[in-house]
Amino acid sequence: MDSHAAPAAPAVTAPAEIPAEGEELLSVQTESLGPLFAELGMSLAVSTYQAGKLIMLRHQDGVVATHFRNCTKPMGLAAVPGMLVVGALGEIQFYSDVKDNCGRIESDRAHDACFVPRMSHSTGDIDIHDLAVGKDNVPWFINTRFSALCTIGGSTSFRPVWRPDFITAYAPEDRCHLNGLGLYEGMPRFVTALGESDTAGGWRARKADGGLLFDLATRRVLCRGLSMPHSPRWYDNRLWVCESGKGTLSLVDLETGALQLVAELPGFTRGLDFCGPYAFIGLSQIRESATFSGIPIAERAAERNCGIWVVDIRNGRVVAQLKFTQGVQEIFAVQVLPGIRYPEVLGKYDKLALDTYFLPSEVLRQVPAAAPKN
Repeated sequence: MDSHAAPAAPAVTAPAEIPAEGEELLSVQTESLGPLFAELGMSLAVSTYQAGKLIMLRHQDGVVATHFRNCTKPMGLAAVPGMLVVGALGEIQFYSDVKDNCGRIESDRAHDACFVPRMSHSTGDIDIHDLAVGKDNVPWFINTRFSALCTIGGSTSFRPVWRPDFITAYAPEDRCHLNGLGLYEGMPRFVTALGESDTAGGWRARKADGGLLFDLATRRVLCRGLSMPHSPRWYDNRLWVCESGKGTLSLVDLETGALQLVAELPGFTRGLDFCGPYAFIGLSQIRESATFSGIPIAERAAERNCGIWVVDIRNGRVVAQLKFTQGVQEIFAVQVLPGIRYPEVLGKYDKLALDTYFLPSEVLRQVPAAAPKN
């Protein structure tokens, strides 16, 4: 594998500005992006808490169109067959894919998935970061304010299952900025934090080089000295991580914790998923703020980029990209929807969502055959 910085992607070409549907949010993309989505037979869900949107990237007429839905501070995303889960402000939102609704969507496009709001779980303001759905559809999520890995349990807001050894109490103080979560064989295993601190906001003191990568299976810190690590992922029998503060994607040696650079990108790398031999990586702009000051990417970035960069993991080369030019400056999560080419996500009060009913089988047997059933 080429461990040097990846060359630039193909030039961004016409159509230069592709407007989001009904929104003043604009993007440009390389000519290679649309054909890549078509070849892989996928779409992509993206969260941006900064813009308050859940974004669906989907192939349309040879390009990738951006479809936006309003959502209050969406961050972590997870998808399993038939379900989409979103970590938002104060809640976790669960959507069910109702295939029967695809033909009822008012559109001149044929949809192959229709995600309907199903339920939500109130967590309180815990600043949910990464979220994943594991074995038996159990949701796992990073509770950043309380510095803990959590799941849902009964009527409680959240149920902590792990915290770093140096965190001595459950307090809503964001002591180490726990953020990233990666599953292994359906269970939480890899977690990232921005600093080793047991005081409120203490991680900020060494945000440029104080990051940690934990291996829960071995109960040890696998890596130290990382620059704002995010998005640990197990894929292709290898562990990947974004060093956001450096704008990189790297492989991690499970024995030594050593990092092997795969690609260096022109932005704050956060949000990562894979399809085939490709990594889909979220890039965020570097803001003029205390959070981003003093990190390597802020000093070397010639331009401020936000969007999705696609890297061939076989050689580290950028093969396609979509760059937001208006309205979106930061991305948190990137989630591939394999086998779904053109999804719809309904709002809670959309008429089709309100006209969708989930009924027990004994009730369904008494519904007339002509009536829509879910």
